[in-house]
Amino acid sequence: MLFILFQLGSDRYALPARDVAEVLPLISVKVLPGAPVGVAGLVDYRGTAVPAIDLTALAFGRPAARRVSTRLLMVKYPHPRGGERLLGVIAEHATELMAKEPADFRPMGITTGATRYLGPIVHDARGMIQRVEVAGLLTGELRAALFTDRESAPPPGPAPTRRQGIAAAGSGA
Repeated sequence: MLFILFQLGSDRYALPARDVAEVLPLISVKVLPGAPVGVAGLVDYRGTAVPAIDLTALAFGRPAARRVSTRLLMVKYPHPRGGERLLGVIAEHATELMAKEPADFRPMGITTGATRYLGPIVHDARGMIQRVEVAGLLTGELRAALFTDRESAPPPGPAPTRRQGIAAAGSGA
């Protein structure tokens, strides 16, 4: 199985390539004022606004460094109500691939609620690599902030035309 390697600080992590729709250079991100920590904003992905998170901000509370090796990984996030949603993931030093079997990864023996996206580890000649679980990237709060149930909401009614607005204003109401 193929994994995309990246770094958080000086530590290396692996994301299953099967969960990645596309790897892009870090493109412009529209910041969302008041967004929770870790939410980078929105990116324009082929004409569609896609929410993006910053893994460095999630882990360390500071944004990822803007480097040539910082990438935007468009991942297939499994939505709890079914299906998948695209999610942009900003990752530093995302320039290598690694082939490993899932069974090569071993449990790390430590878990924390804040980092439930961190999975088992594997070793190579340069040290430990920890697997990142795409399904665990978002807390309930982040998921609710980034993925509204637009599909289940009733479609908005037609916007009033300029003429309707003038008529209402002139009716004395």
